[in-house]
Amino acid sequence: MTWTRDIAAIALFALVVTALTLGIESGVWLTFIMMALYAALMAQAWNMLGGFGGQLSFGHALFFGTGAYTQAVAQLDGGLNAWLALVLAIAAAAAIGGFVGALTFRYGLKGSYFALVTLAFAEVARILALSLGITGAGVGLMLPLAESAANLQFASRKGFVALILGLVVAALGVTAWLRHSRFGARLQAVRDNEDAARAIGIDPLRIKLGAIVLSAGFMGAAGAFYLQVFQYIDPGIAYGPQVSVEALVGAIVGGIGTLWGPVLGAVVLHLLADLTRNLFGAVPGISLVIYGAVLVLIVMFLPRGLAGTLDRWRARWKSRS
Repeated sequence: MTWTRDIAAIALFALVVTALTLGIESGVWLTFIMMALYAALMAQAWNMLGGFGGQLSFGHALFFGTGAYTQAVAQLDGGLNAWLALVLAIAAAAAIGGFVGALTFRYGLKGSYFALVTLAFAEVARILALSLGITGAGVGLMLPLAESAANLQFASRKGFVALILGLVVAALGVTAWLRHSRFGARLQAVRDNEDAARAIGIDPLRIKLGAIVLSAGFMGAAGAFYLQVFQYIDPGIAYGPQVSVEALVGAIVGGIGTLWGPVLGAVVLHLLADLTRNLFGAVPGISLVIYGAVLVLIVMFLPRGLAGTLDRWRARWKSRS
């Protein structure tokens, strides 16, 4: 697809979701749309680094938690407006992403080594958050209830849907830019063959740093959004493995390195999670078990993910017609 078609598709997506949101009054369905978009934002954030950059991260919870805690501390201790806190949360997560990237990429870590290092960073952050007073230690932090758009605490789920939709559209826009820009082409060249990319004058360190900063910033936005919706965060939620797993599985199931794959994967997994919850009740860990099973099946039978498989089927149909 061309850049213009991608932007048109993103605009159509935003209009459809907005129309659905305005036409629905059921709190259940509004919550489903909100949480599906939230999952799509995390998957798309992971996709920027893991899909287009080829740097598979197991520790994106580090950026999520940084965004969530920055959002909380900025309001509770700094007295900042929630909207300003959101900007600061995104910037803080992006800065942490740059720090992690500078440490890992400078020494050539990639593949399983990079994945394990990111996992270790997230675990270190969780332990620190359990010990520091500014993060509420093991008790966590809670935002006071103050419903208003100025405080990013909406009386209706529709307000939260509008906020997360805006973030998802921004993430889709950045992903479309990665598909068609010179920076994106260089990033994909580094992903495919880093030595060959270096030989033609591309600086892999600078390119990968840019990718991780973008990815971390959007993951931090997801963390800040989570805090505003649920008004509570603790180290287990912020830096636990559930967040990292949800982000990477959504992207892999939908199709990494694609524009719509993470959105499709997030919606499918969210539908699956709701179905599982209704069938099996509150069985501890059941969502992780299902995510693992789905991931294994996708890798075995649909290695290009749902979006990649659909593209392949469409290409075959066009060639026969």
